[in-house]
Amino acid sequence: MEVTFEDCVTGIVDFSKYLNQGSVFEKFNCIEFFKNFSINKELGVLTWGDDEVDIAPETLYADATNAPLPDWMTLRQESLANLSFQPTS
Repeated sequence: MEVTFEDCVTGIVDFSKYLNQGSVFEKFNCIEFFKNFSINKELGVLTWGDDEVDIAPETLYADATNAPLPDWMTLRQESLANLSFQPTS
């Protein structure tokens, strides 16, 4: 899908990579569901359904421009991956 951003940059985002991610993205297998998207103005994200599926604009921008994700997203993802949960008694 071709997307255009507020800074007038355009690019192609290949959403097929989401098809194998499972979970809520399984809904993308229904082309009618996929074609029925909107932009949540409050959050600034592309959404499907009743905001049940969304993709952050930073992710779309990185995909469309072949640029890396912003540092703050990469650092956050690494921090989340390093979380360990300790049982409480």
